[in-house]
Amino acid sequence: MKKKLISALLSVAMVSTLLVGCGSKAETPAADATEAAGTESAETATQAAGTESTGAGQVYYMNFKPEVDQVWQDLAAKYTEETGVPVKVVTAASGTYEQTLKSEIANANAPTLFQINGPVGYQNWKDYCADLKDTELYSWLLDKSLAVEGEDGGVYGIPYVVEGYGIIYNNAIMDKYFAMDGAKAKSVDEINSYAKLKEVVEDMQAKAADLGIDGVFASTSLTPGEDWRWQTHLANIPVFYEYKDKGISDTDNLEFTYSDNYKNIFDLYVNNSCTAPGLLGSKSVDDSMAEFALGKCAMVQNGNWAWGQISGVEGNTVTEDNIKFMPIYTGVKGEENQGLCTGTENFFSINSQASAEDQAASIAFVEWLFNSDEGKAAVTNDLGFIAPFSTFTDAEKPQDPLAQEVIKYMADTSKTSVAWNFTSFPSQQFKDDFGAALLEYTAGSMTWDDVKALVVERWAAEKAVAIKE
Repeated sequence: MKKKLISALLSVAMVSTLLVGCGSKAETPAADATEAAGTESAETATQAAGTESTGAGQVYYMNFKPEVDQVWQDLAAKYTEETGVPVKVVTAASGTYEQTLKSEIANANAPTLFQINGPVGYQNWKDYCADLKDTELYSWLLDKSLAVEGEDGGVYGIPYVVEGYGIIYNNAIMDKYFAMDGAKAKSVDEINSYAKLKEVVEDMQAKAADLGIDGVFASTSLTPGEDWRWQTHLANIPVFYEYKDKGISDTDNLEFTYSDNYKNIFDLYVNNSCTAPGLLGSKSVDDSMAEFALGKCAMVQNGNWAWGQISGVEGNTVTEDNIKFMPIYTGVKGEENQGLCTGTENFFSINSQASAEDQAASIAFVEWLFNSDEGKAAVTNDLGFIAPFSTFTDAEKPQDPLAQEVIKYMADTSKTSVAWNFTSFPSQQFKDDFGAALLEYTAGSMTWDDVKALVVERWAAEKAVAIKE
């Protein structure tokens, strides 16, 4: 599967145009990654759900990522202008997607197009997922093993973006540090382990005033709903290595055997940043990305979807040629060969409970997005996606610096990408509980042993609930 995934991603890099977040998205992610201005709250989303059907089919898309809300609104308006088909986009507030979707799906005018975060998400929403095996969108998918399949062989989720995340750094600030007397490294190439990263970061923090920065790292955003970079994306790394050791892709009982490695990098972020640990509960992702964009720090953990958040900050001082990625090092044996965290948690699903006309209209809208010149241009230039479809030519791949960095890492055969395993995380509740524990840890009211115990206990408990459901 790993070789097949890498092969598909390399094909994407050559013939196509990322994320989430939380980004988390995903957030991942997208999840998880995840998440900026222009969004609608769950309350607003519910109020917006009253669009009447025209009888010829309409589209109602429930968007996962707040930071690209305006792009989707513009695309909806353009498609409606072109085709006459009504398209409504509602964007869930950060960290509330599942909650908002549960509320909206019960309405008479429910979303016709929505997102699941992989096999776990499919189990939650399988009663609402139509089989997409006969769609052109599925036929265009470069690696069909990436699709979410049901036990009956049907296709119920189609990935629409490949993304990567790691530590984004400002190369100009790094070069300024490397030129200093006594610098712990002379180039970023020397930083290929947690030990070396820690040595460099702590020396940079001691020289922050001379470097003209407030801290090495941007603020570790721990406001509830803004913590997806840690409870999803960063948490993926210890889960990836535990799964790798055990030769599995999911588990009902996580041992969190690499918890000390997670602690290594999390502590490094917290103790060498723009904000004191006790104040991190008031910080958002936007705060963090603004600090990086304004040159107040040298590094920030995020994914290639963050380019818009960086370039869109008024007063941005970071030039495109100075925005680079490095892997997230945690002290795992062999990590000098580790690449970025690369994968997806973004899968389109069509509401099987919607009318046949609305299902057809929703499929047509998505296929327009990934096959028309206008749609593909928006996917590449505005959404910043690296799309996993054969419809994209080499000239249509994204040109922004973070997407280019992801493509570069995927093409480097000496590096092994960290697969996205957070699609197997048991629930949003588990992630929220983990994030709350991290906040208590930074405030000094919870020990790391307590955090580890909570992660193990809540994982098992939420997996048990998922099995019962």
